Amino acid sequence: MKTGKQKIILATKILCVLFVALIIAFYLFRDAVLKQTIAKVSNTMEIDYNSTFSVKKASFDGISGVNLSDVVLVPKNADTLFKIQKMKTSISFLHLLVGDVQLGTLEIKNGYIQLVKKGKIRNFDAFIKKDKQTEISNEKRDYAQFVYRIISKALNLVPTDMVLDNLSFRLDDNGRKATINFQQLRLVNKQLETSIKVQTNTFTQRWKIKGFADPRNKKADIRFFNIDTGAIKVPYFDERFNLKSSFDSIRLNIINIDKDGDELHIDGFTSIKNLKINHSKIASKDVVIKNARFDFRFLLGSDFVSIDSSSTVQFNKIKLHPYLAYETEKDTIYRLKVKIPKMKAQDFITSLPDGLFTHFQGMEAEGNFDYNLNFSFNKNKPDQLVFDSNIKKENLKITKYGEANLNKLNGEFIYRALIKNVLQRPILVGSANANYTPLNQISPYLRKCVLTTEDPSFFSHHGFINEAFKQSIIKNIKTKKFSRGASTISMQLVKNVFLTREKTVSRKLEEILLVFILENNRIASKERMLEVYFNIIEWGPNVYGIGEASRFYFQKSPSELNLNECLYLARIIPSPKKFIYQFNDQGMLKNFATRQESFLTNIMFRRGLLSPEDTIYKSQRIIISGPARSFLRIKTRDTTQIKIDSLSVDEEFDL
Repeated sequence: MKTGKQKIILATKILCVLFVALIIAFYLFRDAVLKQTIAKVSNTMEIDYNSTFSVKKASFDGISGVNLSDVVLVPKNADTLFKIQKMKTSISFLHLLVGDVQLGTLEIKNGYIQLVKKGKIRNFDAFIKKDKQTEISNEKRDYAQFVYRIISKALNLVPTDMVLDNLSFRLDDNGRKATINFQQLRLVNKQLETSIKVQTNTFTQRWKIKGFADPRNKKADIRFFNIDTGAIKVPYFDERFNLKSSFDSIRLNIINIDKDGDELHIDGFTSIKNLKINHSKIASKDVVIKNARFDFRFLLGSDFVSIDSSSTVQFNKIKLHPYLAYETEKDTIYRLKVKIPKMKAQDFITSLPDGLFTHFQGMEAEGNFDYNLNFSFNKNKPDQLVFDSNIKKENLKITKYGEANLNKLNGEFIYRALIKNVLQRPILVGSANANYTPLNQISPYLRKCVLTTEDPSFFSHHGFINEAFKQSIIKNIKTKKFSRGASTISMQLVKNVFLTREKTVSRKLEEILLVFILENNRIASKERMLEVYFNIIEWGPNVYGIGEASRFYFQKSPSELNLNECLYLARIIPSPKKFIYQFNDQGMLKNFATRQESFLTNIMFRRGLLSPEDTIYKSQRIIISGPARSFLRIKTRDTTQIKIDSLSVDEEFDL
């Protein structure tokens, strides 16, 4: 009778014999298997993707090596997707037995992969369209398991040793062309080095990728830089999106990809030097970030994907800790948290990207601050949105202003509106201007009406209203478009006096920072800010300030305006040049305008800003009597017809 040890030895011998038998069988029939595999792939391409796949010659090299020549994939009625003259690769036989494809080595000589779009026809459409017959599953996806499986399969297809000579990636988007040619790529003993030529319609450059790459252990440390002098230009985007961008170098370091229980951890960092971006929607100048780095930790579970709060984003001297999460455990929830630890205000100012904050150049500050943002949105409960923005100051003080000298609000200055990059006529903000109106000489009704429509909590907030931002975000998400803003009078004042009306990221960011400085350093009183606001805002075609507006519409001084007239002036502030559409061909307010007026009046009643005595004469219709009347499209009454009609009536009744 055999012992346990003898049984184990016997079983091992049997397995070895079976394994050898499998290798021999595979070796004897491998050519047939290879031909069958190529035929199967070709048939799949024909049936599922309406494409022709062909290999001119295929043969084995040793047990696991495969030589292929003239490998071509051509979609029907479209340009070739890829063509490779010579390819040699080896596959791990052990991994193949368990269903995984793991490349050992790869050699490619002379080939190209190209994406072509002509008109609306793309040569890769068949490979990205979803299978209509695929059943929609209600089962939740395990994000950690799904991503780990994808990463593992992708890295298994990256060979441990690789040699590429003259392999090109081409892009042709209706004549917008870019070619990235790997003239030479070597991955030997985990060391990667390349020589790349990039060519577009607008430039030609030579790049290099160099570093460490270990696909089996899921680690890498790669640097990307320019061989020629000057920065690396990003191809295609300049022609396709009018986005010009460049950088000196990029580094990507993958430290760890590990699945621990139900969670997947991806750790590493990426950095970039002298990133330059130019786009009309971002800023009017080049935006330059000298040094930026992102130390990341991605966490994925069965029902969430997140960037952990231990991650750090740094540009110049500014450091912040982001937390982003997408959760699906019960409801679909999006979360964002940003924390800027305590830092010097001057370090923050000097670290702002060049070109993005031009009005802050030369500004100096003392003190410290820290900042926290908390945002949460539940897709199934949008009205429960969380938006909390909080800054803590420590002896914060502006000691020197930059291009935007906020102190000018306290004295006389010349204001010139900028509309479509054209400077309008100069307006003197001061008593020497006959139309300038001090706050105490403006009708109290107008002050109440404008504050109600534009900024009800102006005298109590510090430049921003969290609840307004919150409601704005909710409405914009629900409507899936930017349909509501959250601009305060402080923000409108800063935008008008110190900034342009260009709709750029730069202008909005500068507006937010300047408003914070203005409101939190008590540079100008609320009363002075409101007075300047009333005297500069546009109220019609070439009409600026309440002094001009009250005479343009009603031939009155601002102190003489009645409630109806004030309600009208407050309502047209968002679109003052379109005031003519408020009136019908009889010169009377249209129904929608009277409904707006009633709505505004009711709000003011509820807030105690109006009393019944204020509305005794409100039933009187508004009369445009000033120069604005000439803009109205009023039909002239035919008085002759009226007389004829009257005469006919007299004759009929024998009067």
